[in-house]
Amino acid sequence: MENRTYFYLMLFENIGYIRYAFFSLGFVLFCAIVFFNTLIILVIFLERTLHHPMYILISCLSVNSVFGTAAFFPRLLTDLLSDTHSVSREACLLQAFFIYSYAANENTILMLMAFDRYVAICKPLQYNNIMTPKVLSVLIAISWIYPMICLGIAGILNSRLTMCGNKLWKVYCHNWEIVKLTCENTIANNVFGFFNVTTTLIMPLNFILYSYAKILIICRKSSLDFRRKAYQTCIPHIVILLNFSVALFCEVTLSRFATLELPIGLSIILSLEFLIVPPILNPLVYGLNFPEIRKKIIWIIKCNVGGPKEHFNK
Repeated sequence: MENRTYFYLMLFENIGYIRYAFFSLGFVLFCAIVFFNTLIILVIFLERTLHHPMYILISCLSVNSVFGTAAFFPRLLTDLLSDTHSVSREACLLQAFFIYSYAANENTILMLMAFDRYVAICKPLQYNNIMTPKVLSVLIAISWIYPMICLGIAGILNSRLTMCGNKLWKVYCHNWEIVKLTCENTIANNVFGFFNVTTTLIMPLNFILYSYAKILIICRKSSLDFRRKAYQTCIPHIVILLNFSVALFCEVTLSRFATLELPIGLSIILSLEFLIVPPILNPLVYGLNFPEIRKKIIWIIKCNVGGPKEHFNK
């Protein structure tokens, strides 16, 4: 009888010496993601002139990127160098919780960023009254806590299932793959999973689309200079949104529709895109496109991190 207290990540089996190339690539990506996102967080935290809702939300996006990266890469790098690829059921459920919390948090933060731009562009005279520090703090707290509560409940439901198998054909612990291994009725899990997808992915996405549609309508009626400034702040958000939405769509499609016959390498790349591309693209897009952030990054690079604080206050 198979040991149901452990799962086995089968995609790590028999990969030979190429594992060292994958490990090197993964380690470089891990370091790059942590470095660039930490740089964005420090710049916004240390520079008082950047303590505005838009920049604070950008820093939240970077915090979430580090959170998701920490949930995925250390385990991946360990498995690439290990001869055994088993993971306890509890640790597997915990990793799945952290990874999908990252994905849900990313979507809700993008929703807050769209709301911030909607208020700034469509209701500029009311912006300071609506986006107060207190309101922003509450919105950020909800955007983190609500998805984690939902995914925590989903994890508890999954932990109560009796397993009839323990082989996961993924390189990380995946909620839907775990559910497919059970020999019990999974109606409750499926219904609650649909509720989670609706409230943490579909509804925020609809609100984001509504916000940018309203912004586009306002811009069409405004002056050329107004449109230029609006597009300058909105286009980076839209690029990040499109990138994350496509990456998440690939992951959901591949996990839910087993009938899709793709080469195993392409399938792995597409399923990992939401964990790798957004965390490294986000700081590059915001660091390069926002002059205020770009200037502070250049100053940090030019001087020692422990240098005089006045460099941050110029």
